Amino acid sequence: MVSTRTIEPLWLDVSLWSADLANLEREIGRLEPFADSFHLDACDGHYAPALLFFPDLVARLRQLTKVPFHLHLMATRPMDLLPGFLEAGVDRVTVPLEMGKRVWQVVDRVRECGKAAGISLELETPVEMVRGFRGKVDTVVLMGTAMGVKGCGLDERACGRISATRALLEDFPGRIVADGGIRPESVGLLRAAGADGIVPGSLMCGAADVGAMADWLRRL
Repeated sequence: MVSTRTIEPLWLDVSLWSADLANLEREIGRLEPFADSFHLDACDGHYAPALLFFPDLVARLRQLTKVPFHLHLMATRPMDLLPGFLEAGVDRVTVPLEMGKRVWQVVDRVRECGKAAGISLELETPVEMVRGFRGKVDTVVLMGTAMGVKGCGLDERACGRISATRALLEDFPGRIVADGGIRPESVGLLRAAGADGIVPGSLMCGAADVGAMADWLRRL
């Protein structure tokens, strides 16, 4: 069957975790002309080891920009935290598929509120599990490193997992997004494997010329 998928420029879901956390207002102003969305990792220190981004902070950041907020909710009790983040103004909520039945609770609630929903998969999770979410989510995030940990290189399995997911979801109307290990030497490989978007952290936040970096990425 011939694919009808249109290849769009690489979606840049810029991670604010890698921004200067002491100067987020300035960082958002610097990055927003080049970001398609801002990626906010919300970790509770239990499900994922980091402690990051809470609803009151997100609500304040929401006042600073119109760029969509993509929340990656990594928490042991996601339904307890979800209402606060929805009220804070996030536009999309992605949750780890590994949460089991809690995934459906979050996805259903997010959609009921008129927001977009996504799922993420850790490296050890079979990509075939995404089939059950077709028609329910518009984003599939494939981790290229351990969840909730930054500064690691891309796992050797990452590109193959993206290719396999692309084959499973050939005409998926949403995006397959690569998260973790986004480096100058890896991003082209991820794009060639079928990624529609990436979660660049230091690659964008640490770039000497953010505009030039964004232009290069979108030409891949």
